[in-house]
Amino acid sequence: MKAGGLKRRVLLQGGSIALMLGVHQIARGATILAVRVWPAADYTRVTIESDARLTSQQLVVGSPPRLAVDIEGIELNSELRELVGKIKPGDPYINGLRVGQNAPTVVRIVFDLKQTVRPQVFSLAPVAAYKHRLVLDLYPEQAIDPMEALIAERLRDAPKPGTGTGTGSSNNGSAVAGIAPSPAPVPGAAPAPVRPAMPAGDPLGDLMAQQSMRPGPAAPAPPVVAGVDRPFAPPVLVAPAPLPPVVGTAPVRPVSPPVAAARGGATASRTDRIIIVALDPGHGGEDPGATGPSGTREKDIVLQVAFRLRDRINAGSVNGNPMRAFLTRDADFFVPLGVRVQKARRVQADLFVSIHADAFTTPAARGASVFALSQSGASSSAARWLANKENDADKVGGVNVGNHEAQVQRALLDMSTTAQINDSLKLGGAMLGEIKGIGARLHKGEVEQAGFAVLKAPDIPSVLVETAFISNPEEEANLRRVDYQENLADALMRGIQRYFAQNPPLARSRQL
Repeated sequence: MKAGGLKRRVLLQGGSIALMLGVHQIARGATILAVRVWPAADYTRVTIESDARLTSQQLVVGSPPRLAVDIEGIELNSELRELVGKIKPGDPYINGLRVGQNAPTVVRIVFDLKQTVRPQVFSLAPVAAYKHRLVLDLYPEQAIDPMEALIAERLRDAPKPGTGTGTGSSNNGSAVAGIAPSPAPVPGAAPAPVRPAMPAGDPLGDLMAQQSMRPGPAAPAPPVVAGVDRPFAPPVLVAPAPLPPVVGTAPVRPVSPPVAAARGGATASRTDRIIIVALDPGHGGEDPGATGPSGTREKDIVLQVAFRLRDRINAGSVNGNPMRAFLTRDADFFVPLGVRVQKARRVQADLFVSIHADAFTTPAARGASVFALSQSGASSSAARWLANKENDADKVGGVNVGNHEAQVQRALLDMSTTAQINDSLKLGGAMLGEIKGIGARLHKGEVEQAGFAVLKAPDIPSVLVETAFISNPEEEANLRRVDYQENLADALMRGIQRYFAQNPPLARSRQL
């Protein structure tokens, strides 16, 4: 045989083998790599990760409520079977599920639901450590209104008749005052009087008073839960996700009284309403945030810090007026950046504090930082890099773009004002000074600025606090320590009080 003929024959045989392999690959379809479930009061998310894009169809059945999802082009494997055991009793939406091979290349998952849901099913392209993801978000038909949830939590902690004080369960087990001011009592001093009701100029207080005076036995109010701007539905109790252990123990420190103004020594004038501070623990759910050398996840640490700061705020006051913390997330689930802003605006927060613990490309980076929004560019290349990284959280966490009201979000995030940025710089400066006061290392000695999407509420002074660099081994160890978290929460609380001492909140009404 001639050499040319032999060469052609080899090429033809190689092409046939390649064609056969291609057909086999098409027949095999995608392979399921992992399944994850993220239950929360807002919604439950089910994520199915695969090595290729999945196609699915779904059907909702009303009585009893069920959701059937057919995933095409796959075969049932051990990873998909694990999905059954990942459903927990405390899931507010899923009672259980069944999974099986419905057809040679179709797997059917049937969710038995606890209530009627509005499912959103969408695909995500590979990003960060994830391959292709099929996401099933199960939302209630009537989502929880964050304002109503905040009122319910406030009423739960309000003083009972004849007691004069109210207690609430805090993250560290200590009792916090429901309405009484926060400073520790002075021996021998008369207790501070409790105001019987909020002033008429505060619709939030009026609504709370109306609900507390309704006749009939009062059912236990649910804990505060994060929600979105939709009609109110009764919150569902959900067991909080376990957090990683922290090293050591520390007692809860009494919150210092409001700080007098730096100049003149005079305390700011009284206000006539509850002071609401929105706390935003970064990342969550599918988005772990940064990870330290020892495996510490940013999303867990910042939630712990937020809980500690929440307890101090709920036990605090501004010139005799009670404070209340609102968390954009209170468990391990993902909240899109725009929704975080919407939640804070829905409860008409007076301040917005986003808490993070980021990583850098080298472990040498260290120190705490505070950031405010910039409309004219970042104050440094590092600030720009960090803002771009944080703004990618929606890609990692997974947003249903088709149902995310992208145009509304862009309009909202472009409304930030110069006044809001100026107030944010004042708040950031007060916090940065208090962080330095506890001996923590600062990455920069002044408030930096960049285009963080989560800081773009047009009417709320907003800052992003980088508590430390979790990528630095020493700072990762600090972040896991109780005493560091306690000191940091104390510093942030003092910064908030110092800001209000110099910039009293406006005595405006709250429109629900």
